[in-house]
Amino acid sequence: MSRGPGRPLVDLFRFFEWLGTTSWSIALHESRYVFLLVLMIHVLTVSVFVGTAVMIDLRLLGKTMTHVPVSQVVTRLLPWSEAGFLVMVVSGTLLFYAAPLARYENVFFRLKMAALAMAVMNVWVFRRAVYRRVGEWDLDPVPPRRVRMVGALSLILLAIIITAGRMMAYQDYWFG
Repeated sequence: MSRGPGRPLVDLFRFFEWLGTTSWSIALHESRYVFLLVLMIHVLTVSVFVGTAVMIDLRLLGKTMTHVPVSQVVTRLLPWSEAGFLVMVVSGTLLFYAAPLARYENVFFRLKMAALAMAVMNVWVFRRAVYRRVGEWDLDPVPPRRVRMVGALSLILLAIIITAGRMMAYQDYWFG
């Protein structure tokens, strides 16, 4: 069988089609209470993740808590942000599993996942490159430009993630 440029997408489509027909996926999708519980947990942990990330980003921008060292803000809020992120990813994975083909075909879901991947890369760059030199700018009310850029990019990506996540329900309205 030849493998053309579109072949991996066909394989992915078939995989998600199969995944959606598994008994656990069907049970989760059709469950009145379990699906809603997972959805509720997802929304609540998105709130925890985004809320704490926004506070960190606003400090990186020099817009709030300017009298508090950046390292102190990060130390206090990052564990909450990480916990929210972890539960958000687990619950989001379950929501995807409940209707994998519908999510895969949803342009807003793809946008959300792309923005989430970029946000993770932004955090990685922040931790690996920018935050390693926090001692140089920790007490600055307004951090250096590269720090502010990381914070601004994070806020933009978080807004895209939230908006795209909300718009997923309106795929048919926009592209129906």
